[in-house]
Amino acid sequence: MLVSERIGQFFLENATGRDRLEFTEYGGGDAWVVLLHGQLMPRRMHEPLARSLASQGLHVVTLDLLGHGRSDRPADPHAYSMTSWGEQVVALLDHLGVDQAVVGGTSLGANVSLEVAVLAPERVRGLIIEMPVLNNAVEAGILAFAPLMFSARFLPFTVTAVRRLTRPIPRGIVPFWVGIGLDTCDQYAGSVAAVVHGVFFGRVAPYSHQRRAITTPALVVGHPADPIHPAADAAMLAEEMPNATFVRARSILEWRLAPERLNRAAADFALACWQTPRRARRSRA
Repeated sequence: MLVSERIGQFFLENATGRDRLEFTEYGGGDAWVVLLHGQLMPRRMHEPLARSLASQGLHVVTLDLLGHGRSDRPADPHAYSMTSWGEQVVALLDHLGVDQAVVGGTSLGANVSLEVAVLAPERVRGLIIEMPVLNNAVEAGILAFAPLMFSARFLPFTVTAVRRLTRPIPRGIVPFWVGIGLDTCDQYAGSVAAVVHGVFFGRVAPYSHQRRAITTPALVVGHPADPIHPAADAAMLAEEMPNATFVRARSILEWRLAPERLNRAAADFALACWQTPRRARRSRA
């Protein structure tokens, strides 16, 4: 089923000027879903899922958070935090004139979705959380991203060299996920260092007591054999939130290479969020 796709942008004012953020809308109607990407990845990573959800009648928006994709990428670490990214999602809803949305994401996008649920619970109809980064992921996350931060800060030519090598490759001639990998390599050293710095030295996720207070229905997806996003974190989160359902993926790559089962689970969940009156769902908390 073909769905309409539209690219849009909006601006956020700050102390030094304003930042531009870019998004894509898929489909139409009043049953809104916002999808958020992983760290340093572009919003295009959620294009297949967005098209699948839109084909089921949902109105889907994918957003490049500040420092990612085609949105602005300031080199100031103070520009980045989970809380500020959560505020950007709320600003997107304001820009679109949307009162409520199902909000979801992968990895960094999952944690930002949780921040939105804490910042503006009245705006969140449901949560789709894939690969959250919580207590059990700290050591692996440091090992994975600390070298990148130091390389971008002190050896910026390494990031520049990777960008120059990968940018000329036409995305249309490579498989979709290879193209996403190439897009992820299209980075600027200053913004990479700033983004990772902002993640490391800020709050990675809402505190446990805040997560326990999230009564919004949630679908939590965990992956086996993923040290940066251990299934134990996803299972713990599902236990903490009173209206959460945990789904175990068959592998790290299931939702990327064989997405039918998880696409269906996400669509059924999002549609149920919109078919169930909000007041009734809150009364079960």
